[in-house]
Amino acid sequence: MQFSFLQPKHWPTLAGIGALRCLELLPYAAQRHLATGLGFLIRRLPLAYVRVAKCNIEICMPHLDSGEREHLLAEHCRSLAMGLCETAMTWWSSNQRVRRLAQVEGLDHLTAALAEGHGAILIGGHFTTIELATRILGTVVPLNFVFRPMKNQLLSRTMHDSFCRHGKPIAHNDIRAMIRALRNNEVVWYAPDQSYRKKGAAMVKFFGIPAATTTATSRLARLTGATVLTYFPERLPGTAGYRVVIGPGLQGFPGADPGEDAERFNRLLEEHIRKVPEQYFWMHRRFKGLDADYPNYYGRDSRDRAQRQPSA
Repeated sequence: MQFSFLQPKHWPTLAGIGALRCLELLPYAAQRHLATGLGFLIRRLPLAYVRVAKCNIEICMPHLDSGEREHLLAEHCRSLAMGLCETAMTWWSSNQRVRRLAQVEGLDHLTAALAEGHGAILIGGHFTTIELATRILGTVVPLNFVFRPMKNQLLSRTMHDSFCRHGKPIAHNDIRAMIRALRNNEVVWYAPDQSYRKKGAAMVKFFGIPAATTTATSRLARLTGATVLTYFPERLPGTAGYRVVIGPGLQGFPGADPGEDAERFNRLLEEHIRKVPEQYFWMHRRFKGLDADYPNYYGRDSRDRAQRQPSA
């Protein structure tokens, strides 16, 4: 650990990391019980993230009535709390413990993709299980995974060091490293489902609502010839653990239109979200508009000063 991380400004983060380390020591059943209480607390705190999650659920799940949406939000907060325990397991648990909790399906699809010799791109979504799902994958196959460093340097360093123990982390903007890994016939895993408004973005419908979406997957596949497969996790009820599923290679991918490729993936992602809606990361502001043609869905929680309000 760097000496600078012992400065007082890092003490709250150190305390948080210490609490996570204690969570990792708990039996899995105890973690599930603890998550229930933490989720109850999260739901009742006046957090902007909870308001964003409530808004996203209303936008994406209009078929639910108010009571059903409230129940989903409460379950999501519980799932988010369990995600803290899963982060602790990701960072410190042994491979043996992780394997005991995991069911991996579709590994033959990945083996077949690598047999073609052009690498494999695994794409998924930001579920509350994302940390542990990545760790599970890293226990069965050598893995490169794309990550975005956190603003908190101590947390970012801790996360990076954890990643290095079960795979090769690649910064989200290091396209050359991704291409190099794929040309070496390796596996690259990332989740392209968050708001992306830089070069290479397209407005692609997500649950019927236009959302700024990266089209990088199509470009990577076209440049390298890599096979693209889906990778979706599911936290099972009770203490049954986790099921992660590697889908078959997407046929005809990439297509002629990168935007259509992105929408094709979104449909697959939506299908999985509907199976475990409480486990999707609804607290991300997915529907941030590019200009005044798109509404500001999040109001005071937008936190985007450059975003303009829709004209009357």
